[in-house]
Amino acid sequence: MRGAHPERDLEIAVLRERALLVGRKFSVACSGGADSVALVAVLATLAERLDLQLRVAYVHHATRRSAWQDECVVLRVGAGLGIPVDTLAIEPEGGDEATLRDRRYEALLEHARAWGNDAIVTAHHAQDQTESVLLALFRGAGERGLGGMRVRRPISSEVELLRPILAVDEEVLRAYCHVRTLPYAVDPSNAELDVRRNAVRDALDALRPRFPGLDRAVARAAKIAGNAAAAEDADRAAARRWLAAALMRRLGREAGAFERVDALLAAIERGGSGRYGLGGGTSVRLHDGMPVEE
Repeated sequence: MRGAHPERDLEIAVLRERALLVGRKFSVACSGGADSVALVAVLATLAERLDLQLRVAYVHHATRRSAWQDECVVLRVGAGLGIPVDTLAIEPEGGDEATLRDRRYEALLEHARAWGNDAIVTAHHAQDQTESVLLALFRGAGERGLGGMRVRRPISSEVELLRPILAVDEEVLRAYCHVRTLPYAVDPSNAELDVRRNAVRDALDALRPRFPGLDRAVARAAKIAGNAAAAEDADRAAARRWLAAALMRRLGREAGAFERVDALLAAIERGGSGRYGLGGGTSVRLHDGMPVEE
């Protein structure tokens, strides 16, 4: 991805995800940074080819003065590319990093629903994936956490979250902005090392010169872990279907409701004991995860 033509490299990388993108309506999250500006620009370039409908969403956190400058950058990019831009304000008070992230996704989901868009597109890239995997490792996460971010995942019943440039190096994204003379903002809060992700990023920046294949190696490991977690999910889904069918045969259709079956399956998996309601006055009693005949 470090060729002489970053604009072609990026377009080729996005076209590899054609099956995810073609013919869809997107809310494109743009912070004003080089990665999200490059994402907006490449999607605009490929919009006609892929039959895309785009609308940019800038989430205003109001947590620093430069947020207004970031918004101006996003508005300028949207105007230059002929794409509508909407500013979404969220409440900054009492919000740590995780809370603000949740509020940001809630705002983006509302935006997608308001405009009838079926996906939110974000500019997470290869270095973001490495940081996410290491943060999960440091938290003691299992295979699902070590699988990192996925290229696609449902964020609601009608809206997906897509990350079409997850395999792209951030250097390519910056180079794309430079080649196309696109403005972008630099977030000064990225230098605050008391934020865990920033601390990990700073350490990785020091390691990459000694381990030039670092991000590719982490991506491979994340893919292996993610595939294992997906297989586990498939096994659990099969177990849920079998349990639902068995309950419906014995206790009626209402006993097969997804939420109730899922809760009962979780109790069986953890070896729970007690009575678990299945609706309609029916219930199952477990002892150490095993059903008890009554």
